Amino acid sequence: MDMTDAWSDKLAIRELIENWAVWRDAGDWKRFATVWHDDGFMHATWFQGPAREFIRVTQEGMAKGVSILHFLGGTSIDLAGERAIAQTKMTISQRAEVQGVLCDVVCTGRFYDFLEKRDGRWGLVVR
Repeated sequence: MDMTDAWSDKLAIRELIENWAVWRDAGDWKRFATVWHDDGFMHATWFQGPAREFIRVTQEGMAKGVSILHFLGGTSIDLAGERAIAQTKMTISQRAEVQGVLCDVVCTGRFYDFLEKRDGRWGLVVR
């Protein structure tokens, strides 16, 4: 792989990671689904399962008033042919009532994304 291909792939992956956060938080479910491959799988503190189920339960939560925002920091991407692993610093902010008291909760950490390029398109296999 030459340097131009590597940069192109890293740029596509970075855009995918940023789109994940923007489209998820905006409730743009049709575009959000495009960041995943069909067999994509999500691991979160509150959910482990297929991406399509993650999308469904996230939609349900948002419809009930769950408000969560994702903010992304630096990203490091390691390429290995048609596969890649990305680490992205992140902060998740949520406002909700806890026993009648309005609270803000902030979680900082990293997303670890396992991606593959299939038919010329990068997509999430495991987050």
